[in-house]
Amino acid sequence: MTFATAFGRDPFRPHDHRRCREAVRAAVEADCRERGLRLTPARACVLDALLESHRALTAYELLDRLRKAGLGQQPPAAYRALEFLVANGFAHRIERLGAYVACVHGGASHCAAFLVCRACRRVAEAALDEPEQALAAKAESVGFQVERVVVEAEGICETCGRAANG
Repeated sequence: MTFATAFGRDPFRPHDHRRCREAVRAAVEADCRERGLRLTPARACVLDALLESHRALTAYELLDRLRKAGLGQQPPAAYRALEFLVANGFAHRIERLGAYVACVHGGASHCAAFLVCRACRRVAEAALDEPEQALAAKAESVGFQVERVVVEAEGICETCGRAANG
C-alpha cells in the first residue's frame, strides 16, 4: 500500500506540490471532458481550494473561497460543488474531520484509505483493493451488501510530531 500524490510523493514530506496540483487538476478536466461532465466555475474553485494543499477543508472553509471568488454566498453553493466532486470521484469526505480532500487517483473507482494528521489536518490517500473485496465477501456470507467502505487512520505526521517534541 502506497500513500502518494499523483507523482508518487508522500504528502507529509516536501515535494513539488505545484506539479502535484497541476497533474490532478488536468486529470479531472480530462475526465470531465471524456464523461461529458461540466466543471463549472464554482466546482473548479472548490477543486482548486482542495488542491492547494493536502489538508482537509470543511464546507464552510470552501464557502469562504467561493465568496471571495464571487461564486456563492450561501452554504448550498459549497455543498453542491462538493456533491459533484465526491459523486464523480474527484474528492473524498474525511468522515473523522467532517472535511474534504481532493482525490489523488484521478476519479478512478477505488476504496480509499486515509492517514489523517490530527494536528495539521494533512491527509495522505491510498487505494485499497483487497480489504474492500475481503470485507464484501464476508458481508455477502451473512446476506449484507457493502455499498461503501471508508478507512481512516488518525495520528500525527512526522513534522507535527517533531514540532510537539521540540
